Amino acid sequence: MDSPSRSSVIIVGAGVSGISAAKVLAENGVEDVVILEASDRIGGRIWKEEFGGASVELGAGWIVGVGGRESNPVWELVNKAGLRTIFSDYSQARYNIYDRSGNIYPSGLAAESYKRAVDSAMERFRNGEAGSLLKANPLPSIAKTPIELAIDFMLHDFEMPEGEPISTFLDYGEKEFMVADERGYAYLLYKMAEEFLSTSDGKIVDSRLKLNKVVREIQHSRNGVRVTTEDGCVYEANHLTLSVSIGVLQSDLISFRPSLPRWKTEAIEKVDITVYTKIFLKFPYKFWPCGPGKEFFIYAHERRGYYTFWQHMENAVPGSNILMVTLTNGESKRVEDQSDEETLKEAMSVLRDMFGPDIPNATDILVPRWWNNRLQRGSYTNYPIISNCEVVRNIKAPVGRIFFTGEHTSERFSGYVHGAYLAGIDTGTALLQEMRKLETDGKGQSQQFLPLLTLTGSLSLTQAETGSLHKHKCDIPTQLHLSGKLGIPGARL
Repeated sequence: MDSPSRSSVIIVGAGVSGISAAKVLAENGVEDVVILEASDRIGGRIWKEEFGGASVELGAGWIVGVGGRESNPVWELVNKAGLRTIFSDYSQARYNIYDRSGNIYPSGLAAESYKRAVDSAMERFRNGEAGSLLKANPLPSIAKTPIELAIDFMLHDFEMPEGEPISTFLDYGEKEFMVADERGYAYLLYKMAEEFLSTSDGKIVDSRLKLNKVVREIQHSRNGVRVTTEDGCVYEANHLTLSVSIGVLQSDLISFRPSLPRWKTEAIEKVDITVYTKIFLKFPYKFWPCGPGKEFFIYAHERRGYYTFWQHMENAVPGSNILMVTLTNGESKRVEDQSDEETLKEAMSVLRDMFGPDIPNATDILVPRWWNNRLQRGSYTNYPIISNCEVVRNIKAPVGRIFFTGEHTSERFSGYVHGAYLAGIDTGTALLQEMRKLETDGKGQSQQFLPLLTLTGSLSLTQAETGSLHKHKCDIPTQLHLSGKLGIPGARL
């Protein structure tokens, strides 16, 4: 059997980070790059599906952070590509809270409950309790009544990226825009990719992008990397950029030979990944209120997070007759493990609580399964607001010839599309610097893959930072954010 050809770089994953890292390399003359994507598409956790005659985003769906002192780079990409977006105004959602009898809570009660929840959250953050958001020690909720539980869910389950989105809102602004374009959010990745990959009739046809290649083993030494995919293909390169999710890193999908060092695996295991599930229901006609301030509505139940947060899609796709309900974490995992028929039954019971027994049955349902998808294992990283910065930096730090990227390696914007995009640029830049250093030292020439060395600490490069001039979110005083917005951001990565 012939030896596999050797590339300069293998990139595992064609999501936002992988594509942006590849683009940096290509723009700097590194063109012998192979991108191994496990699924049959690019985009990663940006994923569009056709449902009920409309395009719906199963994963990331919003540009979060617009209108601030700095321009969000993803917002710039959206405008350049001409994607249609709509402004998401969550401010009225607290006044559309339904009880189980179909009554809307009085606006005064809703406003007071919301204020108490925000004050309580701010007090706990001031006392340093936010640091307990790691999965081993979750922050306990003090909410008890259905409306308190609903508001608690609104505040916290939609605020998990960055622990609290300090850097995003401080730097980029508090406005959020939903992608409402039939080409989908992933069109941005296609526009990035076409700048360095060959395309034809709107499709990527470049042989350097290899779809349906599930990486199962990465061998690495001082001399390079060798990657084996599930279908038995073998690829070799001088360096590798790994852009899989933190959930995949925590799973046993990819094995490393030799194993990753302990400081790396311990950091990976310390971080939780949030599961964020957007369920779509199609109806023969709309029966819910529309008009200004009615796009989002809340269901207050004795069980926290039980089909709580709803959105009608009439603003995004007029005439679609589609509702979307968002679940997270435990409820997401529970629903993923049951049939769609059972989920539909539960959702219809909730809707009939709010709008009465005579509403029509949904004609279709779409339930994404991010947690049970072995190629994703969740939706986005959940770092605490006051986190141990060493954990983030250890996750990001290279191990020999392996560089790590993804939203989970973003020190300022974890959990967001712009975090993934900037992380890819940072990693691509750091890899370029390493390649040039090796070339200068006379060690960067392509060579035959040598037998793996039994190494220990020598596999770990110095954990130097790659040069962000901005402050890490850990270095920003908590009160700067707490005095501002504590609202309901949109879906994350």
